[in-house]
Amino acid sequence: MSGSGKKEGIDNTVRRKWDRDEFSAKAADREREEDELELAKSRPPPQMAIVQRAPLKQRGYEVDLSSRLGKTQVVTEATPLANQAGYYCNVCECMVKDSANFLDHINGKKHQRALGMSMRVERATLDQVRNRFVTNKRKAEQKATGEDDYEQRLMRLQEEEETLKRERKDRKKQKKMDAEKERNAPQADMDPDMAAMMGFGGFGGGK
Repeated sequence: MSGSGKKEGIDNTVRRKWDRDEFSAKAADREREEDELELAKSRPPPQMAIVQRAPLKQRGYEVDLSSRLGKTQVVTEATPLANQAGYYCNVCECMVKDSANFLDHINGKKHQRALGMSMRVERATLDQVRNRFVTNKRKAEQKATGEDDYEQRLMRLQEEEETLKRERKDRKKQKKMDAEKERNAPQADMDPDMAAMMGFGGFGGGK
C-alpha cells in the first residue's frame, strides 16, 4: 500500500517532428517571390500608347440655353435622363442642373477629350494669318458700305416723310377752299338786296 495515494498520469503527447527539407523549400520559394516583387517595383512602368488628339477647335453650333426656360415638365423615376430637368450632355451622357455649370462642362477637359480634342489651340500659320487679315479687311469695307447705305436710306425716308407732309397740307388747304366755295355758292342765285338784308353782302364779289 502506497502512502501517497496519488495516481500517476500517462504522457500521451506526441512531439511534433519538423521536416527540415520541406520548410527549407518553402523559405526558398518565399525569398524568390520577395525578390521578384522587389525587382518588379524597381522596373519602370511600361509606356502607354501615345494618343494624338486634335487641337482645340471652335464650336460649329450654337449652345441652346433658353429653349426650355419657363416651361413646366413632369419628371418621374421612369423619365429618361436626357428628358429630365437640367441640361443634358449627349457626349458624356450626364445631366447638369444649371446653365453656368453646363458651360463649364462643355468647355472642360473631360468633355473635350470625349470629343477627341486636347486643350491646346492649333498654332496659326503665316497663310492663315494673311487670310484672316484679308477677311477682316473685307468685313470692315462691307461695314462701311452698310453705314453709307444706312445714311442714304435715312435721307430717303426723311424726304418721303416731308413729301407726305406737303401732300397732306395741300389736301387740307384744298379741302378748306372747297368748303369756302360751297358756302359762297348760294349767293350767286340770290337777289343782291335780299343778300344784303340777310348779311351776305360781305361775301360777294367786288362791285
